[in-house]
Amino acid sequence: MSTKKATSALISVFHKDGLEPIVKKFNELGITIYSTGGTEKFIKDLGIDVVPVEDVTSYPSILGGRVKTLHPKVFGGILNRQDHDGDVAQLEEFNIPQIDIVIVDLYPFEKTVASGAPEQDIIEKIDIGGISLIRAAAKNFKDVLCVSSMEDYSEVLELITEGNGTTTLEDRKRFAAKSFNVSSHYDSAIFNYFNKNHEEAALKISETKGKVLRYGENPHQKGFFFGDFDAIFNKLHGKELSYNNLLDVDAAVNLMNEFKNDAPTFAILKHNNACGLAQRDTLHQAYVDALAGDPVSAFGGVLISNKEIDKATAEEIHKLFCEVVIAPSYAPDALEILKGKKNRIILILNDIELPKNNVRTCLNGILLQEKDAKTDALEDLKTVTTLTPSKEDLDDLIFASKLCKHTKSNTIVLAKNKQLCASGTGQTSRVDALNQAIHKAKSFNFDLQGAVMASDAFFPFPDCVEIAGKSGIKSVIQPGGSIKDQLSIDYCNENEIAMVMTGTRHFKH
Repeated sequence: MSTKKATSALISVFHKDGLEPIVKKFNELGITIYSTGGTEKFIKDLGIDVVPVEDVTSYPSILGGRVKTLHPKVFGGILNRQDHDGDVAQLEEFNIPQIDIVIVDLYPFEKTVASGAPEQDIIEKIDIGGISLIRAAAKNFKDVLCVSSMEDYSEVLELITEGNGTTTLEDRKRFAAKSFNVSSHYDSAIFNYFNKNHEEAALKISETKGKVLRYGENPHQKGFFFGDFDAIFNKLHGKELSYNNLLDVDAAVNLMNEFKNDAPTFAILKHNNACGLAQRDTLHQAYVDALAGDPVSAFGGVLISNKEIDKATAEEIHKLFCEVVIAPSYAPDALEILKGKKNRIILILNDIELPKNNVRTCLNGILLQEKDAKTDALEDLKTVTTLTPSKEDLDDLIFASKLCKHTKSNTIVLAKNKQLCASGTGQTSRVDALNQAIHKAKSFNFDLQGAVMASDAFFPFPDCVEIAGKSGIKSVIQPGGSIKDQLSIDYCNENEIAMVMTGTRHFKH
C-alpha cells in the first residue's frame, strides 16, 4: 500500500468551523500551509505561519475575488505526478511548490438559492476556483489528499494525527470519491437552477444523504433510501423504518397535507391507501371514527394526525398494533404512553415544503411529472343536476375528493359526516371499485343512506351512479368529461341525486 508523508497543504475554505485543530496539527508536523483571503487571515489570527498564494503566483486576488487560485503554479503543484521525471523537473524549472493536501470547500450555492436571494447573488455563489481545485486534487489522488467538506474535518484530523502526516493510497482514493460526490452534486444543483422549467430535456438527480435499509419490498431485495429524512421528521422512538414503512409514510404525509389547516383530522393508512379517515371537533373522536372505517386493515398500519396527539388519543392508539405514528407534536404524557411499545416508530412531522415533482423508474428510463398540486375546492364545483347539494353534502364531497386524490386508481370513495365509510382501491374497473367500497362499508355496518361518492375519473356509463343511488348515495363528485356524461346526469335527475363536476381528474397509478 503506497503511503505518502505530507509536507505542504493548500487551505481555502468558505466554512471555518472545525478547521482550527487541523491547522494547529499541520503546524505541529511542520507542514507548510498556503492559503488565500479570509482563510489566510483565519490562520494568521491563530498565530500560525501561512504563505499567501499570491506570493507563489505573483498575482493578487483579482476581479472581486473571482480569480485567486486559478494559476499554473497552484494547479501545477497539485496535478504533477511525483513518479514522472518530466513533471518533477518542470516543478523545479518553473519554481512550482509541491502541494500534498488540498482542503477546499464550495460557496453555498444551494443555500443561497433556497434563501430566495436575487439572481446576481446566486450567480456569485457559483464556485469556479474551488470546484477546479477539488477536481484537480481528487484526480491526482495518487499524490494528493483532497478534503472537500467540513463534515470530513474530524476524520482528516484523525488520519493526520495517527499517521504523523502520512496517508495511504487507499485513504486518498476514498477521499477522492467523496470529493467527486461533492463536485457532481454541486454541478447538478447549478444545472437544475438554470433548468428549473425543464427547457433542456435532461434530468439530474443528486442525493448526498443515503442509508441502507434492512431490505426492499421483500427480504430478498436490497433497499436504500436517498434523501434527508431528518429534515422532514424528528424520530422520537422505535425501530428503523423499512422500505415499505417509508412508502406508507410518504403516502400519509401527502394525504394529511390536504387537511393541514383543517379541524382535527386523523388518518390510518395501509399499503399507501387510507383505510380510515375522519374529521371531528376533537382529535380523540377523529381517531376513534377513523379506526371504525376499517379496524381490520388498521392492524400494522401507519397513523397520522394534523394536530398534537393528546393523552386520551394516545391511550386509544396504544390499544392498536401499528407500525408508525406521525403528528406535528405530542403531549408529554401522550408520548410516554406511545413509547410503551418498543418497536413503534414515533415521528414528529416538521413543517417543510415537499418536492414539486414525482420521479419513478420506467422501463430502461425514468418518468418525471409535476406533483398533483390541485386540491378540489368549493369554487371549482359545477352543479350539473337539478338537485343542488346541501352545505353539509358539499363539505363531505370536498372531504371525499381530497381522499380520492390520494387513493390508488381506479378508485371510488364513500364518505358521510366527514368520515370515510369505505374505498374501492386499485380496481381494473370503476364498477368493481364501487362494488368493493359498498361491500366493505356494509361489512363494517355503515349506513350509506345520505352518504356521498367521489370518483377519481369520469363515468363512461351511468352504471356507477345507478349502483350508488340504489345503495343510498345522495351526492356525487366527479371530474366529468365523458362523451356520455349526460347519461349519468339524467339518471341522477330521475332519482333525486345531486352531482357536481370538478373538471379535474386525479388518477394515481
